[in-house]
Amino acid sequence: METTEQDVLAALRAATAARHAELDASTPLAATQVDLAAYGAHLRLLERWLAPVPAWLAGFDDGPQLPDYLGAIRADLAHGALAAAAARLERATARPADQAGQAEQPFSWPAQAGAAYRWGVCYVVEGSQLGGAVLYKRLAPALAPHPLAYLRGNGSPGPRWQQFLAALRTHVVEPAQIEDACAGARDAFDRLIALNRAEARG
Repeated sequence: METTEQDVLAALRAATAARHAELDASTPLAATQVDLAAYGAHLRLLERWLAPVPAWLAGFDDGPQLPDYLGAIRADLAHGALAAAAARLERATARPADQAGQAEQPFSWPAQAGAAYRWGVCYVVEGSQLGGAVLYKRLAPALAPHPLAYLRGNGSPGPRWQQFLAALRTHVVEPAQIEDACAGARDAFDRLIALNRAEARG
């Protein structure tokens, strides 16, 4: 029989599998052929998703925190190659790129969320770094000279992911905690899905 520590990861995976599959098939980088404009749209989607999270997490004196993923996203958005692509997209669509997806309803993370819920949210954010490494290998040649710094990260994300899982398994143990973590993970995916759908509607 699996231990409770092992069950938390299995529970999170089961709780988010359908949402994960939807995003894999629908984000701006899901197309077979991806250009810099699509990468820019992907970055803006992630920026809107992540922007409220660090300040929300910092409001608690327990639970997980995140590296500065927003800094890497914003550095990539500021790169000259991507700025030129965004300008071309704006001219072609007559819609400024930074106005895309602004029609979504206001959203705020729960101010009284327990630590386990926050671990679930961070599980989704940290897990996205694994997908970024795969995307970097696929897209780096096609999107050069853009460095794709956000997708590249600081090397292999595997060691950090293992450290995160070890901490998750230490802090999320009881069945009620696992349920809260799954709720946080589902909400993190649902927020990103809502933003992605708003972007697709234009």
